[in-house]
Amino acid sequence: MTTTVTAAAVSKNFGAYQDAAVRDPVIITKNGRPRTVLLAYEDFVRLSKRDRRVELTAELSADEIAAVEASEMEPGLDHLNDELFGSKPAGSKPSGAKGLTAKNAAG
Repeated sequence: MTTTVTAAAVSKNFGAYQDAAVRDPVIITKNGRPRTVLLAYEDFVRLSKRDRRVELTAELSADEIAAVEASEMEPGLDHLNDELFGSKPAGSKPSGAKGLTAKNAAG
């Protein structure tokens, strides 16, 4: 079970929380808000590897490309476009941005 503690508590008894983090992540709060997580090194390595998994678009089949092109965003998630493309209005793309097409994926 994940433990949540204050930064002051971790500071006073780091060794105990370090041992606890080997079993389960320890969420450390500052001013009542989660700020950092103390976790086992093995968990960090596992999570880091997941972030680095890369697949080349050139290796996608025509069916996979067609599926991506035909996909639509679920209603209510348009705000995610703002995060992807900066603070521009939803649906706009930065200059030079291209959609994924068979031509783009192939080369």
